[in-house]
Amino acid sequence: MTLNESEQSSNKKSPRAAARHRRADATRRRALSPFRIILMILMLPATTAAIAVGVFLRTSEFEGPDALLHLVALAGCERAEALVPGPYRDGEPGYHAHNDANGDGVACGAAVPQYAAPQSTAAPQTVEAPQQRQVGTAKFVRP
Repeated sequence: MTLNESEQSSNKKSPRAAARHRRADATRRRALSPFRIILMILMLPATTAAIAVGVFLRTSEFEGPDALLHLVALAGCERAEALVPGPYRDGEPGYHAHNDANGDGVACGAAVPQYAAPQSTAAPQTVEAPQQRQVGTAKFVRP
């Protein structure tokens, strides 16, 4: 008796077993189809990235939206400012040292502007240098 004959005899004995074998064969063909395998290989980077972002969001020191901004700011200021306009200060979400060009603790934007006192058109005033005094070896500057 050959293998096919034994299968046929077992199929004749149990129609439920035959149906189960047909379903198993169909499932096996779907699982091992070349299209499905190629799709799974192509989706592997996206799956890995999704897992990495999920882990980062859960382990970040910032809350969800702030953690996402902080992650996007790694890609550069343009992308971070597309979400939330800067500047981003040291210790806040979105600040990364590589985005801080001059090292002043403010990334993705100019430093806080320091406004000059308004100048009058009258006679120029002379600015006096602060008087310094010494006590021992320490210098004190009078404000």
